[in-house]
Amino acid sequence: MKKVLVVDDASVVRLMMKKVLKEGGFEIVGEATNGREAITQFKELHPDIVTMDMVMPDADGIQATREIVAFDKNAKVVMVSGIEQKEMLMKAIQAGASSYIVKPFDADRVILTLNEVLEH
Repeated sequence: MKKVLVVDDASVVRLMMKKVLKEGGFEIVGEATNGREAITQFKELHPDIVTMDMVMPDADGIQATREIVAFDKNAKVVMVSGIEQKEMLMKAIQAGASSYIVKPFDADRVILTLNEVLEH
């Protein structure tokens, strides 16, 4: 079972994401509410993939992704953005994100995206 770290400052979004992922056959190994926690938990938990909110307090998703990828160049991070902001998404990809999901997210799309990222 693939291990996931869910990162979002909104508890309701984390709850929905965890539900979708569990139903899709993923194991939730941790959750974080900001970029700092995400970096710490990534180093401790070694998840197979991370769902990373883009806009958060105390280190945003782009900064956290950059640090996670610097720590582990093979890290798989999927950005989760409230709106399809091309400029922000480009920065996320440049920071090392593997893909992205736009909120509100579709359950099938989330599972498909994570599985695609894990296969590459």
